[in-house]
Amino acid sequence: MNDDKLLLQSYNQLWNNRTLPIDTQAPLTVLLDAITRELLDENSHPRVRKAKEVKFFFAIKRISASALPSEVKLQLINLHIQVLTQLRE
Repeated sequence: MNDDKLLLQSYNQLWNNRTLPIDTQAPLTVLLDAITRELLDENSHPRVRKAKEVKFFFAIKRISASALPSEVKLQLINLHIQVLTQLRE
């Protein structure tokens, strides 16, 4: 199993109520798209959406508190940082 697929599966464990097209696209593409949607709070009604920095904080908190291996946590956190950086530019 490659790293991208493992990261996607790990992400899916943290947000298990989300359906992701795991087998239809490249795992990294799916993961980056899911993180982008998460940080933009696109799964919430527009009136209750939070700022991307707030969503970032909650995502990092959830990742840190999880039982995932430290290496996977670090990779997921780095992807969140990468996506947030791109969204803020």
